[in-house]
Amino acid sequence: MHPTRPLLNLGVLASGKGSNFQAIAEHIYQGHLHARIRVVIYNNPGATVASKAQVQGIPAVLLDHRQYPQREALDQAIVEVLQAYGVELVVMAGWMRLVTPVLITAFPERIVNIHPSLLPSFKGAKAVEQALSYGVKVTGCTVHLVELAVDSGAVLAQRAVPVLPGDTVQTLAERIQIQEHEVLPEVLQHFALEQVQIQGREVWFKTEN
Repeated sequence: MHPTRPLLNLGVLASGKGSNFQAIAEHIYQGHLHARIRVVIYNNPGATVASKAQVQGIPAVLLDHRQYPQREALDQAIVEVLQAYGVELVVMAGWMRLVTPVLITAFPERIVNIHPSLLPSFKGAKAVEQALSYGVKVTGCTVHLVELAVDSGAVLAQRAVPVLPGDTVQTLAERIQIQEHEVLPEVLQHFALEQVQIQGREVWFKTEN
């Protein structure tokens, strides 16, 4: 797609099934994302994202958070792995751990997260449940830069998802994930093409010359 432009080196952090990892990998394979996944870091020994990575020949590194006395120690180990693989952009794709300044300062404005709500509404791990409990008619997903406060960084992109009568947490989450799997690779492509402009909380994508 862009033969003269080097591929963007991605590092993916995931805690579970790795559906967003899979979506990124598929967009790369299809030629829609000018990047390569250099390494996957996961924190739960049973996370199936590891086997998905290994099938594709991508290194999967277990950094079990239970083995680290402080969050900072875990983040330092993460930074060392990411740097060892030459990662340029960090993607939190279902990473269920709070970050510390150790990770953020190592990759300033280069850590992206996907969250299943239209931020700033419904932050945290129970976003889909909160949306249903509150009775909103529209929710969705947000790609944002990572800051210290949970789900608070500058918004990169959002997709809306209607809440349908009779929706359960599972049915709503599944429809949100469909949008996640499209919008996250799209944002990563903007990074790959060096189109992302950031000034404080204002973010925009410039078009290619």
